[in-house]
Formats: sequence, C-alpha cells, structure tokens
Amino acid sequence: MNLSNYFWYFSGALTPRFCDEVIKYALAQKETMALTAGQGLKRDLKKQPLNKDEVRKLKYKRNSDLVWLNDSWIYKEIHPFVHQANRMAGWNFDWDFSESCQFTKYKLNQYYDWHCDSGEKTYDAPKTPSHGKIRKLSMTCQLSDGAQYTGGELEFDFRNYDPYMRDEAKHIRQAPEILPKGSIIVFPSHLWHRVKPVTRGTRYSLVVWHLGYPFK
Repeated sequence: MNLSNYFWYFSGALTPRFCDEVIKYALAQKETMALTAGQGLKRDLKKQPLNKDEVRKLKYKRNSDLVWLNDSWIYKEIHPFVHQANRMAGWNFDWDFSESCQFTKYKLNQYYDWHCDSGEKTYDAPKTPSHGKIRKLSMTCQLSDGAQYTGGELEFDFRNYDPYMRDEAKHIRQAPEILPKGSIIVFPSHLWHRVKPVTRGTRYSLVVWHLGYPFK
C-alpha cells in the first residue's frame, strides 16, 4: 500500500503531568517480559513459561519490559490525536476499537528489532470487540523526554522500493519529531519499524493499536 503520508505526529502534544502520571501508575503495576505476536503478546508466563528456545528467539527479536493498561482516562487523552492523524494524513481508515495500552520500558541495551504490528489474519476472539478485526493504526506516545536517554530511536523502513535499490542510509527514516516529552506519532500498522537499543538511561513509551474490519 503506497501512501502520501507514512506517519503523522504531534510534538509535545500531551502535558508532562499526564506523562508522569502514566509512568508512575504503570510502574506500580505488575510488570511482564515483552513478547512478540507469534508468542502471544498477552501470554500468561506463569501458566505458560517460555522454554529455552523461545527465550533465544525472543531475545533475538525483542528485549523490553511492559505493563498492560486499559484505563479510560488514558484513552480519553490519546483518542482525539488518533482520529485527527487518521483524517489529516488522508488515510481515513475505519476503526472502532482500541486494544490495551502497552506501557513499555526500554532500559540499557533493550530494543525491539524490525517488525510490523498487523498480522496475517483477523482476530479470532468470539464475543469480544476485536473478533474479525485487524490492526489498522498504531500509536506511540513518548512518555520520556528525549534528553533523558540516548539510543532507543524509533525508525521506519517504508519498503516502497525495488529490492535492488535497498540502501539503509537512504531508506531508513528516524522519527526525531517525537523526542519531546508528550509527543505522539500515528502510523498504519502494516509499516515496518523498530526501536534501536538504548545506550543510556531509560525510555518509557505508550503503544496502542486501533482495530477495524479488514480493508475492502
């Protein structure tokens, strides 16, 4: 899917107070190891602990810690920006449900390598709001100030070029626009992106996926 806008951002949109409240609230909750979609993002690790091979594969792809949040006061703050980005970027995707918020903590040397948020199939979860839907829009909120850490850059690979033209120096796009605390970036969930390893400090972010029925 070729787009005229691959992401839409709002620099410093949310107040520092809101960001600090989310951080404080999330850090008081039960933390879990971040998984990938193939391992079940919300898998109960106490009931289904990872085996050695799964841990090895996970660390190759992702290394971070997270907390799941689904509080209405958080959605109330971020939803207007998602709607506005969807309209202003010209996507106009139909979506009607947001998944749980993923509060993510990237400490020293933690990262999330190349991935896209949308899956190959619709959600198979009868009697839930996500049943039969796909991830259409992804949102990341910068809860830390960019000066509080180094590394941890959010990068995109738009992959809208022929393979023989691939040159990361030309085709990888960082998003420094969201470094100010409280910044928001919204993008279609099929876009490839990564978070590079943190080399100093801690990066806190809030990620939310917004669902709708498949494109027609």
